[in-house]
Formats: sequence, C-alpha cells, structure tokens
Amino acid sequence: MTAPIVTRRLVYHISGYDFTMTVEAVQRRFVRELRRFEATWSVTSSVTPPVISADETALDVDTNGPNWRVHTSYRFFRWDDVIAADGRKHLWQRVIAGLIAFVDYVIGGALWGYVRTNWRYALFFLYPYLLFAALVAIAWLAGSAASRLVGSSLAGIAVGIAAFLALMHWPARWLLLPQLFDDWAFARTYIRGGEPVIEQRLDRVARELSTAAQAGDVDEIIVIGHSLGAVLAIDLVDRALKLDPDLGTTGARIAVLSVGSSILKIGLHRGARRFHAAASRVASAPGIFWAEYQALTDVMNFYKTDPVVEMKLTAATHPLIKIVRIKNMLDPAIYKRIRRNFFRVHCQFVSGNDRRAPYDFFMLMCGPLTAEQQARSQDGAASAIGADGALLVGDATPRPAAQAASAMHE
Repeated sequence: MTAPIVTRRLVYHISGYDFTMTVEAVQRRFVRELRRFEATWSVTSSVTPPVISADETALDVDTNGPNWRVHTSYRFFRWDDVIAADGRKHLWQRVIAGLIAFVDYVIGGALWGYVRTNWRYALFFLYPYLLFAALVAIAWLAGSAASRLVGSSLAGIAVGIAAFLALMHWPARWLLLPQLFDDWAFARTYIRGGEPVIEQRLDRVARELSTAAQAGDVDEIIVIGHSLGAVLAIDLVDRALKLDPDLGTTGARIAVLSVGSSILKIGLHRGARRFHAAASRVASAPGIFWAEYQALTDVMNFYKTDPVVEMKLTAATHPLIKIVRIKNMLDPAIYKRIRRNFFRVHCQFVSGNDRRAPYDFFMLMCGPLTAEQQARSQDGAASAIGADGALLVGDATPRPAAQAASAMHE
C-alpha cells in the first residue's frame, strides 16, 4: 500500500471577523504554521507566492510524505477590506452601531439562546457591553467627584464628558472595544440583509466552486469556515447548491468544515431566517459532508451543540459533531503560555499543531486522507500516518473523483 487517497484538493477558507488578517498576514501565518505541521507529521512541503485578487488570496501547496503527494489549491476568501472599512469609520459611528446591535440581539432572542446553549459564549457577547458600561460608570464617578469638589454641576458634567472621551480613546481602544462593536454590528448587518460587497463576492466564489466541482479535476473540495467565517462558509455552499443542486454527488467530493464556529451567533437570532434556510439546505444536501469541530477551552465557539438542533431546523441530516482538545494539540509549555489568551486559543483551529492529534488543520488541508475519513476516524489521521510520515492505511489505487464521490455517499 503506497498510493494516497487524495492527490489533488481545492480548499476555500473563510476566516472570522479578524481585523489582523491582511493579505500579507495571511501568507505569513500560513507559511509559519505549515512549518510546524511539517515537523509534527514528518512531511515536506512547498508553497507558491500568493496571487491576490479582489475575491481571494490564492496559494498552491505541494505536500509530500515518503509514499504520497498532495497538491492543494488553497483559496483564502477575502473580506479583510470590508473589516478594514469598518475600522475606518468614526469611533462614535462604531459605538452607536455596536449598541444598536446589542438591542437587536436581545430583542431577537439571541442573548437568551447563548445563555441556554453556552453561558461562556453569553459572557463573550456581553463583555464589550459590560466594558462600555464600566467606562461610562468611571466617567460618571469622575464627574460626580468633580461636581462635589468645586460645587458646580456644570464643572462635573464637563469633567465627566472629558473623562469619558479620554477613556474611549485610550483604554477602550487598547481593550479592542471598537473592533468588538464592529464585529457585532457586522453580524447584525448580515442578519438584516447582508453587506453588498460580501454578497457579491460570495456569489462570484460560489460560481467558481460550482464550476470546479463539475470539472472533477480535483479529488476533494473543502470549504472551511472559522469563527464567524463558518456562517459565510455555509452561505457559500448554499449559493453553489442553488447553481448545481447535485453538487457533490458527481464530480469532486465536497466537505464543509465549521471549526471553532460561530454559526449559532447568527443562528440563534430569530431574524436570521435567510441563514436558517441556507443551513437547512446544506445539511440536507446528499452530496455534502458537514463536520463541526468544537472545543471546551475556546470561549468563542459553541461547545457540545448541534447547530441544526439548536436552530430548530428541518434537515435530512445533521453535521458530524467533533470535540477537540486543544491542550492535546500543543506542546505543554506553549499551551500553558497561551491558554489565557482566548483569541490565540480560538485561532488554534487554523494553526499548526505541535503534537499529532485527531484535529489538525493542515492535515485536513494538505494530507492524503479525505476530510470525511479524518472526521469519522476517532484519531483523525494519527493512525494512518507513520512516524516517518508514510501513509499506512487506505485504498492502494486512487479512484477518479466522480467515482470516489459516489462511493462516499453510498
């Protein structure tokens, strides 16, 4: 047994609302974390320079083990420009939009949904608003103290306003309050009809995905969404299904991976009817395999929840729920250093591992086993890859993509 199961793969990766992910940062992180993957799994790889378009940052990766080779066409969906545009708005526009989003999410039932399904995510939602309330309280206390000290209400009001402005322009920015408000404001915009640039971009990439699937030039197409990007990943596949209802039943295998996902961030809002319909269609599509990876230590995802169940959807099937232990993916010293950094822990879903583990982002993207094989295996690819990086188990003769996709769904 020497031949791999997958030799060519196409990946569409959609990140969350990450204001640090410029096109340059995407390449740097990908290459850096790929080197960790090489060391962990005893493989080698090479990466082409990025090709940047309005819709995507494209990289080609060749990964090699002693008896296998995979070519991955990696497409990082771009919405960094949309996030950057939000960040250029006046601070007070961002604050007002964030506060409106809070009211909308409370009225729409999302906050209660968070409390019911994952209290830690509810705290994550409340954090920027509690922080804002604390800054208001500090400013009010400063104004009250000044008023008593000088015996003038006007002086107290002036001091309170000055203190609030100072707090918003230093501690608030340092604590990322404007960016968190932007995140929730964008989520509200998505629920209430969508952001035009994102909508057009999803349509264009869906056409590209559909064409690639029909061509059958690759063995597998993976659409992976991280954090809020999982919502856009479901949306993308739904748009491709509208173009080709048989997507995945012929041509390339199609796998949707929602990792560290915020699907329920949107899905628990009563107003998210458009997204509910999209998720139901993707879950019901016979040619689509959907796996949802969750971790207890990641406060920004929903742990031990089935999004289809929690959204009360009618669907033919449900995503395969996989529980990830991030502690087991990292060197103990590294985990000890990052475990209190919630954002860094959250990003481990799209980073390289120090240890072989059931979930490995780069093994899913660049390894010889299909995403479904890895998801359905108790230990992912660990028992299939030897210490020297050789493939130990699998079909000795890779099947044509169309035949493989058909067999996968029997």
